[in-house]
Amino acid sequence: MSGLRELLRLLQLITIAALTLGLATCIERPGLLEQIDTLGTLRVATVNSATTYYLDADGPTGFEYDLIREFAQSLGLRFDMVVMPDQQAVIDAVASGHAHIGVGVAVSEPRREKARFTPPYDEAKLEVVYRVYKHKPRKLADLSGDLVLPAHTAFADWLRANRPDIEFTVDEQANTEELMDRVAAGDLAATIASADIVDMNQRYYPNLRVAFSLDEVRQHTAWAMPGRGDMGGDNTLYNEAIAFLEQVKENGRLHILRDRYFGHVKRLGFVGGHEFARQVDNRLHLWEDYFKRAGEEYGLDWRLLAAIGYQESHWDKNAVSPTTVRGIMMLTRAAASDMNVTNRRDPAQSIDGGARYFVRMLERMPEEIQQPDRTWFALAAYNIGYGHVMDARRLLEDRGRDPNLWVNLRDALPWLTQERYISETRYGYARGHEAATYVGNIRAYFDILTWMTNNRTAQEPPALDEGKSPTAPESETAVENTATISIDSPAF
Repeated sequence: MSGLRELLRLLQLITIAALTLGLATCIERPGLLEQIDTLGTLRVATVNSATTYYLDADGPTGFEYDLIREFAQSLGLRFDMVVMPDQQAVIDAVASGHAHIGVGVAVSEPRREKARFTPPYDEAKLEVVYRVYKHKPRKLADLSGDLVLPAHTAFADWLRANRPDIEFTVDEQANTEELMDRVAAGDLAATIASADIVDMNQRYYPNLRVAFSLDEVRQHTAWAMPGRGDMGGDNTLYNEAIAFLEQVKENGRLHILRDRYFGHVKRLGFVGGHEFARQVDNRLHLWEDYFKRAGEEYGLDWRLLAAIGYQESHWDKNAVSPTTVRGIMMLTRAAASDMNVTNRRDPAQSIDGGARYFVRMLERMPEEIQQPDRTWFALAAYNIGYGHVMDARRLLEDRGRDPNLWVNLRDALPWLTQERYISETRYGYARGHEAATYVGNIRAYFDILTWMTNNRTAQEPPALDEGKSPTAPESETAVENTATISIDSPAF
């Protein structure tokens, strides 16, 4: 009997051991993709910049934002953008588990030690930029001792590993765009940036020139994810990312996104006065009555509306931007919907809707902003959004500068591209340089149109002085001895 009990006890122990072993082998740690699916949200680390992610007048945008949005949609996931101060911080966020994926990251060997990269989906040449009229460097060795780079860049890693003979300085507080600003101003001898960033900033800095390209190195951009050791060999998210990036390459979607954000940068820019005068003769008469009608309806100088229309579309009713804004006044879908514009390519609707949208920006400006500055503030808001203009005002106020003067706001708008200021803002990165240039161009076009239209009645060209509002004039009083208008004047 005792032998039977011992046998039963042994069988019981064997059964328990077998069950325990089975459970141990069946219960596995869920893969990263399964964890994210359970969480419901993909956490994406990136930086605020023109090439990655930022907020514009129509909401979140940017090349990397659009790309990761499509990836998240392909997985049926929501996603949150986690903004980091620089690319090294993006890598650290991925490695520590604070983000599932880092996007728009330049690959370097030291970074490979912390994160696992997809195959690169973009390659850009690096260019040395300097200020025109300064000594032009011919080779990398010419920069030794004078080169300044942002901290924590992939190129700085490359220099340390491959060119220890090149002495350079890193600026812990500045990003690439701020360094190019300082090069253009003559405060720095040179810096290095990818061709896309250089192309964008040359529109705002006519003194910025490319000395040479670095043939021996390219900037490769990829997505970063936790390394193999961090996830116990898990490949689920990594494999999905690779498959997605290969797909968008093959079906042309990657090319479309690149063209949307970067394909136009060499084509856009400041158009000369002679070209503007030619378009006045060729196109303005087609839409002049619409501009006059809208100006009379909303109490605006029609020539200001025409200047906005030219800056937006060159008065082309069929114009479409790389970001799909359309028509003479280049309304976004959201703005057109708010203004009840059903056909953005209809010149009458576009001009009327653009005028009403501009009036909305004008009326939203704080009461303490007086004319003509109020109009310039509203133009900036028309371009990059009301929230970004208010961010720039707050930055000025915090630094003891009058936030209600255009001359100060024009200085502050480019701060919205710089890391040291972005952290203080509510709406983050914005293309502030573009907004400042945008307003300056419109002011110049407005002055030229005023001169041209007054000459039609054999009057001298009136100046747009700082005490006169650019709203509809009460009379066409001639002003004598007006200086010749120069589009390239820094006053604009």
